[in-house]
Formats: sequence, C-alpha cells, structure tokens
Amino acid sequence: MGKHYFADKDIQVILGTLLRVGVIASMLVVFIGGVIYLSGYSREIIDYSVFNPSKTKYSSILAIFQGLSVLDGKAIIQSGTLLLIFTPVTRVVFSIFGFLIERDYLYVLIGVFVLCVILISLSNKLVG
Repeated sequence: MGKHYFADKDIQVILGTLLRVGVIASMLVVFIGGVIYLSGYSREIIDYSVFNPSKTKYSSILAIFQGLSVLDGKAIIQSGTLLLIFTPVTRVVFSIFGFLIERDYLYVLIGVFVLCVILISLSNKLVG
C-alpha cells in the first residue's frame, strides 16, 4: 500500500486559498498605497491626457523596492500590482509541486512550460 500524502481535493483547496489570499493581500496593499498617495498628492493637478511611459518611476522591481523603503504611495501601489501579477505565478509553481507529488509527470512538464512562458514574458519589462 502506497502512502497518500495529498488528495486532489487537498491540493485544490490549497491552491484556491493561495489565490484568495494573494488577491486580498494585493487589494489591501494597493488600497494602503492609494491612501498614502492621495494624502500626499491630493491637491496636485495631473494631466492624464498624454501617457509617457519613459516618465514612469517604478518600472523595475529594484525601483519599486527603493520606493517602498521611503513609503512612496506610487511604489506601494505598484508593489500591490506586482503582488497581483505574481499570485497566479505562485499558483503555477504550487501546481507543479502538486503534480510532482501525484507523480503526474506530463502535467509537471506542461506546468514547467507554462511557468517558463510566464517568466520570459515578465522578464522583458514590467511596464511599457
């Protein structure tokens, strides 16, 4: 008799919980960043008629972390967006481990392929 570590239902519950926690955490981070941003820039009039992506300050992960160190509202909002982007990536990673536990190697291969496609597409740029 083989040992059964996780059932399919257990893995689905873990993945569902992971997605819910990731979305709620990102919403909370964006909300906090929005409050901080509005408290600092509420009187400033900003022209949104022309979008210039070269003026974006937080277009890399390093810049976002630097902005977080000074509690910049824009950086906090951007980190919440980044958290939202990486939530499904984490789900794919956990799915791969779930399929590994189940010894379903075809789906492990498919999961690794999907993860590679996501990481390659994200590695180019975050914005723009």
